Amino acid sequence: MFFSNIIKRGKTFGKYTIDSGVNVAKTLFQSSLPKVQDDAQAATQFKEGFNLSRNAMKFTGLLELIGSVFLFISIISKSGKKFARIGVLLTNIVLGGAIFKHLEAGHGVDGSKKALKLFGLNTLNFIETMRK
Repeated sequence: MFFSNIIKRGKTFGKYTIDSGVNVAKTLFQSSLPKVQDDAQAATQFKEGFNLSRNAMKFTGLLELIGSVFLFISIISKSGKKFARIGVLLTNIVLGGAIFKHLEAGHGVDGSKKALKLFGLNTLNFIETMRK
């Protein structure tokens, strides 16, 4: 019911999609940089908090970075829907893993709140790209 009410709004939802797309892309881009740059503090958090290696951290950061770039491109491109779909899929893979790892590590819903929010916004963006 919630999603159908949002989708019926039409143009308002389209503006919401652009705003949320920028927000998601910016947030993921910023969070990917320390991982891609092989930051020691980020590596320690991955190892101690989630029992993941440096290579897993770099791979996660790379997926986040590529996904966020696709989301940025989707906003300015004429064929934005294709780029948005690719970006959403890449970033939702990472966000799904982040949600799982936070819950597995015992952080609960509070620990995974940011990833859950971004995952939800991304999913709404994906739904919007499926509309004609």
